[in-house]
Amino acid sequence: MSVDLATVKRVAHLARIAVPEADLPKLQGEINAILGFVEQLGEVNVDGVEPMTSVMPMAMKQREDVVNDGEIADEIIANAPASEDDYFMVPKVIE
Repeated sequence: MSVDLATVKRVAHLARIAVPEADLPKLQGEINAILGFVEQLGEVNVDGVEPMTSVMPMAMKQREDVVNDGEIADEIIANAPASEDDYFMVPKVIE
C-alpha cells in the first residue's frame, strides 16, 4: 500500500500539523516506508505464538477484592459546607 500526496495532506490536516508544500513529497516517502515495513511484518509466521503482555513472564500483583466505605467518611465530609448522615447537602436547583 502506498499513499499519494492528497492522502498525506489529509493526514496532516487531521493531525493538525502544518506541512509546507515543499515537505509533502519527503513526508510521503517516509509514510510509504513505514507502511512497507508494516506489510513486511504481516509476512511473519506467528502460528503457535502465544500473545504476551511483557517480554519477561510475570504474574500481575493482585490484592483481595474487599468492599468497604474507605473508612474516611468523616474526613471527606469535613470538607463539605453542609452534610447530613455522611452525605453532602446541596441546594435544590430543580423545582
